[in-house]
Amino acid sequence: MLAERRRRLILRALRSGGTASVADLAEQLDSSAATIRRDLLKLEADGLLTRVHGGAVIDEERAPFDEAAEVLVAEKDAIAAQAATMIEDGQSVILDSGTTVHRLALQLHGRRITVITNNLAVYDELIDDENIDLMLLGGMVIRESRMLDGFMAEDNLRQVHADWLFMGACGLRPGGQVMDTTVAEVPARRAMIAAGDKVVLLADRSKFPGTGMVKICGPEDLDALITTAPEDDATCVALREAGVRVVPTAPAAVDG
Repeated sequence: MLAERRRRLILRALRSGGTASVADLAEQLDSSAATIRRDLLKLEADGLLTRVHGGAVIDEERAPFDEAAEVLVAEKDAIAAQAATMIEDGQSVILDSGTTVHRLALQLHGRRITVITNNLAVYDELIDDENIDLMLLGGMVIRESRMLDGFMAEDNLRQVHADWLFMGACGLRPGGQVMDTTVAEVPARRAMIAAGDKVVLLADRSKFPGTGMVKICGPEDLDALITTAPEDDATCVALREAGVRVVPTAPAAVDG
């Protein structure tokens, strides 16, 4: 199992129970105690948990967005840099609520474009950039995800049109289905797809297959995928066969 996926599963186990022992985690993940201890050291260094004697506990106040934002940063930045090259000055761009999409916002400073978003981290990043026309979608504030959602966001999206949608996902299935873990977030993402001329999925290697029980869309809704997954990954192959442009990229250095 990849180290990054194992660490995600550790965090999930701790969120479910609040605390877990090294022995329990080693058994659940079919890993050695030494491997789990190294993972806990890395996650503690990243500020995602606190080690205690024999195991670890998680800070229940920490938002999932903040947690995810610190994972595979080099990969997300490589994907974001590639995505930024697709956008031309004068164009309009929808940025969804994902953490990789937030990394794209960092690449857009100084560009003369319009950004439409429900991502509060994107809003915070771009609010002071006077070159960018910034539209914040309405809706209920979902604090743990740092986003605005609900029927107001959907209604706003019916009133706009954009050249690009850049979106994230919780997981991609082998057939190319794009998945989310939260039912409530899916309608707004589908409305974003309807509002964008071209739809680009940003997904690091941990999203293959990742998580998610709710389908956002299928390959027929995607124009491109930018990813750090291997070109011969079964999902990448399926998407390419379905007519999706798959753009492989690699970070200068991979986290973990």
